[in-house]
Amino acid sequence: MTSPVRPNIGKRLRALCLGLASVCFLAAGGPAKAEWPERPIAMIVPFPAGSSPDLLARMVAEPLSQALGQPIIVENKPGAGGNIGTRMAAQAKPDGYTMLFTINGPLTTAPTLYKKTLGYDPFTDLAPVTLVATSPNVLAVPGDLNVKDLGQFVRMARERPGALNYGSVGPGSASQLAMEMFKSQAGLDLAHIPYAGFPQVVGAILGGDIQAGFMVPAIAMPQTRDGRVKVLAVTSLQRTPVLPDVPTMAEQGYPGFEAISWDAVLVPAGTPSIVVERLNSELARIIDSDKVRQLMAVQYFTPAPSSPGELTTRMRDEKARWDKVIEKLNLSLD
Repeated sequence: MTSPVRPNIGKRLRALCLGLASVCFLAAGGPAKAEWPERPIAMIVPFPAGSSPDLLARMVAEPLSQALGQPIIVENKPGAGGNIGTRMAAQAKPDGYTMLFTINGPLTTAPTLYKKTLGYDPFTDLAPVTLVATSPNVLAVPGDLNVKDLGQFVRMARERPGALNYGSVGPGSASQLAMEMFKSQAGLDLAHIPYAGFPQVVGAILGGDIQAGFMVPAIAMPQTRDGRVKVLAVTSLQRTPVLPDVPTMAEQGYPGFEAISWDAVLVPAGTPSIVVERLNSELARIIDSDKVRQLMAVQYFTPAPSSPGELTTRMRDEKARWDKVIEKLNLSLD
């Protein structure tokens, strides 16, 4: 007669064996730890090919691909000031196969400018990996404008209220917000003319259609060599190593004036911490390498790798600062 207990014993033995096998498998690392990455990784850049963030992204993508043993595919997804590509990254599956390489605007000013239509929250839908690089903006004016420094420009603007124009790459852009902050501090009346991009802003300066504009040095400095553009100031709190002879806004009478451009890498929220840690470690090493430092210097950027926590703090601090400017302008782009 067959004992009724034996089938139960068999089931228990099988369950025990399966449990032990699972423990051993997890102890060995499991597929998520041991095999990542096992296929190409997308690096979304929410700006056009050839733009400053695109150039920086490609500087780090190749060495990162070599370090991880998988292709890093740079995908340009421009539109809406970087918001479209940033939204795509925020909504991507958090499996370690999507990264976002972006500038500060979509992370710090967009949430206030687009309260209804942004479609993502950079603080809850994205996980910071590292800051990559920083660059001050410069205040550029036509080379034939009869001013030698920031003080003379301010005096000219005050003597001719409403007669001088400034250009930006659109309402709510960093170039507009920086100028509006300057106007407020200096008590200036300058008319705003928006353009599609910085090449058009520079063209307007060269053509005499506008008399000033904030922009990254890589756009302005090539035009200074033949005297067609003058750079009056940088927007970092201290002079920058990439432009040591250009005085800051702060030292020319506007203490605390800061409007820094920076680039960073983030991933969709929920991406495994082991992936974030590996990316942070590899990117820090790459950003600090001599080759990448030299490439960034050509674009007037200073390498600035960080921890995820430091990037979060920077995002929050900068959002708080620009929120005041946006609210004072009563500016909404919804």
